[in-house]
Amino acid sequence: QVQLVESGGGSVQTGGSLRLSCVVSQPSGYVGWFRQVAGKEREGVAAISGGGGTTYYLDSVKGRFIASRDSPTSVTLQMNTLKPDDTAMYYCVTSLQPGAWNRPSNWREWGQGIQVTVSS
Repeated sequence: QVQLVESGGGSVQTGGSLRLSCVVSQPSGYVGWFRQVAGKEREGVAAISGGGGTTYYLDSVKGRFIASRDSPTSVTLQMNTLKPDDTAMYYCVTSLQPGAWNRPSNWREWGQGIQVTVSS
């Protein structure tokens, strides 16, 4: 069974930066990031292909977040110019099934999640 471990979350003020890392227990294809606020649906934030050459982003994070592939088993999400609306639990995901990258049901494996809090 694939395991995913997220790290790098925490608290930051508006305009600050955080870097999330995700380590996958075995070489993976697409790796993505979702976020969720209590009481709301999970939202696709970004995804990156196995080779790192293809990326997808939620419109509201384009130009601020950058997904990169460090190795076949490690992905980073650099989050800049953070806003209070970015506050959420962030999940690393892999094993993308055919379909839209930003649909939670299309990802088979999920990490435990890590909290990101942006204060105004």
